[in-house]
Amino acid sequence: MKRKWPALLLILTALLGGVAELRGWLLPTISWPFTASRELPVLSCRAEWCPALAADGRVQWFGWVVMLLLALAGLYGLCRRGRHKLPPEAARRVRHFKSLKRGYGSLLILMGILSLAAMDQVLVGKRALAVLSDTGEWHFPAFRRNMLPGAVFGLSGNAALAETDYRQLQAKLGSPGGPQIVLMPLIPWDPTTDAAPFPTELLPAKEGKLYAAGEPATLYDGQACRLYPNGDIHLRIRYRKGEPDGLVQGWSPDRREVYSASWSHGKLVSEHYEGEGSLEAFLNQSNVDHYLIHYHPAPPLTGGHLLGTDSRGNDIAALLFGGLQVNIKAALFYLPVIYGIGLTLGMLMGYWGGVFDLVTQRGIEILSQLPFLFIVMILADFVPLEMRGMFVTLLLMALLGWMPMTYLIRTATLKEKTRDYVAAARVMGAGPLHILLRHILPNLTGIIVTLIPFSVAVVVLSLTSLDYLGFGLPEQYASWGRLLNDGLSKLSSPWIASAAFGALVGLLLLITFIGEAVREAIDPHSADHYS
Repeated sequence: MKRKWPALLLILTALLGGVAELRGWLLPTISWPFTASRELPVLSCRAEWCPALAADGRVQWFGWVVMLLLALAGLYGLCRRGRHKLPPEAARRVRHFKSLKRGYGSLLILMGILSLAAMDQVLVGKRALAVLSDTGEWHFPAFRRNMLPGAVFGLSGNAALAETDYRQLQAKLGSPGGPQIVLMPLIPWDPTTDAAPFPTELLPAKEGKLYAAGEPATLYDGQACRLYPNGDIHLRIRYRKGEPDGLVQGWSPDRREVYSASWSHGKLVSEHYEGEGSLEAFLNQSNVDHYLIHYHPAPPLTGGHLLGTDSRGNDIAALLFGGLQVNIKAALFYLPVIYGIGLTLGMLMGYWGGVFDLVTQRGIEILSQLPFLFIVMILADFVPLEMRGMFVTLLLMALLGWMPMTYLIRTATLKEKTRDYVAAARVMGAGPLHILLRHILPNLTGIIVTLIPFSVAVVVLSLTSLDYLGFGLPEQYASWGRLLNDGLSKLSSPWIASAAFGALVGLLLLITFIGEAVREAIDPHSADHYS
């Protein structure tokens, strides 16, 4: 039974995914295939075709196919008899790979990162994981496919109709009519389209002078704001050595300037006021604190943002997490497509040879001379806005991404088809398809496994490059390339580019170390391959 747990896990995953789709749940990672179906209309069909599997008015057939494949794989594992052992040569390769500390350690680190990414909205998101309302009713917004309006939690006005702001709801804990429990994710921000308010820091005042936040002995130099309780107008003042000196401006919530003046030698000059009431009443309001406002991009460790915010107010840590998930989804979709095309053509070229091999080689040689990213950018520019998305972009990348492996598969197939086991299979009456799938393909496993890590690195780097140039994913997708572009255009905020560059380089290094270790473990000429 201990060896059957992977099969049981696959069956359980398929069952949970199907039940969640029908009940309107949103489960971490398990619901990804159904989410992909909703993002690309061609992966779904009308409810009339299969009413029993319809949800939200359509049948997400791609998600159901993935769940069916998982269930079949689990059933096959359960029904398979006997203990499956690796062949001696494969076992030696696995032992050799584990002895390569850098590659094996990188694999463990990458598996840990992927495990965190699989937790999805449990770690990152603006929806609360659990809410206990004042009526004693439990809600789990993060695990629902449809949003909960504010009226469910007793909000009124426009807030009652829109989706609940759970960060503000959490601030009402313990207040009359407020919730009893609001459990938020570790990073309570969505990766994109979730602009954070400007983080503020209170500047302590003593004897009419301002002091730096966190440094009570240091007089403050810079801009400070007086935030008024009614929220109508705030005042921005330039301070030097703790005293006002320089420009003074008053701003309304819609960023309209209602007051401007210049402070010189303790007096205000060049006054201009357009607000309500008198200028004296506006300036002499009492009990008003002074704050340092970090306009976006805000630096790290301000306003609850571990890595700060970008120029649009998105939390950088959440954006990096979302970008990692996008890269994982891209690899899961992109690799089967290019390997399906590359393996098929490469094996057919090597096995059949002749005119088919010659014509296909010339075609690949012509296509390989085209600049990959340049062609993808041109094709992406012709895609209508309503059709753009991650899967369309990946399909465009796959048009040329299969070619590098084709020659390697062709060469290996040419060598394998001359072996005695292929001749014996022909004598026994086996057809070309049987020989290719049952005899030649298993012997190409070493080449395929060696290429996979480097193919993952290529798709991550290509997708980041396209996003950096503005021809990649739409705005609703988190993107490391777009974050890097934002950081390089704002070098005065170095934390933006540093976060994007560090995440990209770190992931590519892990993948490269794994690929090098796999290649060395499979290489028959390695020094200690047979040790």
